[in-house]
Amino acid sequence: MRPQAERVQACRVLVVGDVMLDRYWHGDVSRISPEAPVPVVRVAREECRPGGAANVARNARQLGAQVTLLSVVGHDEAGRQLQAQLADDGVCTHLEVDAQMPTLVKLRVIGRHQQMLRLDFEQAPGPSSLQAMRGHYQRLLAEHDVVVLSDYAKGALSEVTQLIALARAAGKPVLVDPKGRHYQRYHGASVLTPNTAEFALESGDWHSEAQLQAQALAMVHALQLQALLLTRSEHGMTLFTHDAQVVHDAAQAREVADVTGAGDTVLATLAVLWASGMELVDAMRWANRAAGRVVARFGTSALSLAELLA
Repeated sequence: MRPQAERVQACRVLVVGDVMLDRYWHGDVSRISPEAPVPVVRVAREECRPGGAANVARNARQLGAQVTLLSVVGHDEAGRQLQAQLADDGVCTHLEVDAQMPTLVKLRVIGRHQQMLRLDFEQAPGPSSLQAMRGHYQRLLAEHDVVVLSDYAKGALSEVTQLIALARAAGKPVLVDPKGRHYQRYHGASVLTPNTAEFALESGDWHSEAQLQAQALAMVHALQLQALLLTRSEHGMTLFTHDAQVVHDAAQAREVADVTGAGDTVLATLAVLWASGMELVDAMRWANRAAGRVVARFGTSALSLAELLA
């Protein structure tokens, strides 16, 4: 089944999670520093892109869906830049401003098209910001068809269990990109989308496909999920459903330039296409295709529906 533009455009997606600004300093490397055995990057240009949950929202919007983003930013230049870029992309934002924290920034130093260094600037939002977010969330639920929770473990989803419960009580499907351990906090979500490293951290290693299937289906049952989508890098992705179906789709990438943000693309594509009426298995296959396209590009990226279908 192919995505239908008119159905995608009618979808209303609520994205909640940790937003950040992905900042890139590009330059040339021609010598080693006399002060320490490190390369000297002569910065020639700067580039900024929405990252984290903001990249999920941007991906969903680029496909053509109506998208609202709920999160927290700092009272700073990075927060204003993030707000402006999302507005240019057509994303409706509800970004609570917390003056006690900086906007999350990942600064990557790029020399000769290679990442030389990454600097992270981060701090968790305060209780008052989280309370304000919860109030906005409860009001926004009724206006949307699907909820997407993008967890980067930076604090915006500290109350993720309650957010899932509120969405399910409102009859809204919830897709979650999880982080860290203790997946019990995601109990009741519709779909989880961990990668293999994240899944192994929670469930333990496996030594065969049969063992992997057993562990994945056990997690689906324990957390009362509708499905678990395991993204497996060069091995594609596998969908495990509540009725014990296991569907694998091989990797679609022909070349890989940068895997940054590929999980965001998968999450956004899956949510939009599923909300548009597509079967979950078909949505998974298109999400895999989308991931194969964006990893061929440098940095976080988003596809239009036309690009996905091409």
